[in-house]
Amino acid sequence: MKQFNLQECRDFIEKSSPRTEIIVGSDSERHKIHGVWHFTVTTAVIVHIDGNKGCRVFGDAETHRDYDARKDKPAMRLMAEVEAASKMYLLLEDVIAERSVEIHLDVNTSELHGSSCVLHQAIGYIRGTCGITPKVKPEAFGASHTADRLVSILSTKASSEELTPRAGVV
Repeated sequence: MKQFNLQECRDFIEKSSPRTEIIVGSDSERHKIHGVWHFTVTTAVIVHIDGNKGCRVFGDAETHRDYDARKDKPAMRLMAEVEAASKMYLLLEDVIAERSVEIHLDVNTSELHGSSCVLHQAIGYIRGTCGITPKVKPEAFGASHTADRLVSILSTKASSEELTPRAGVV
């Protein structure tokens, strides 16, 4: 599995036209490592070339211990997703500043869903650290679909090998 290369991502964005749109989204998945619950946060950087000519997706994953007391309201895990999206935005800020940029969070507005437990904190965190208002479900396809798919790809790869926590770039 190819590791995330921040410089490669930055170079690709810098070489693209100013009409290129950037979407940063994060998602996570729980799993056990040696009998202990962990979660892997995957962050996707979607570079939508000229806004209409296809895209290139960059991604990275980072594993954390899951300390959430309530599995139906995974506040710690969800806020780790928010932090990962924010960090990625800030790592790319100087090369994406002049482009259309969105941050997508896998957080639901409906109280019927557990992810709504961090809705206001997540939006406030992104506004405070990145200065933009993030998109949340159902408009957050960068998290709900792209990062979610990357989680599956990276988790499948990791499960075929010995799982060990990794401190990633994100």
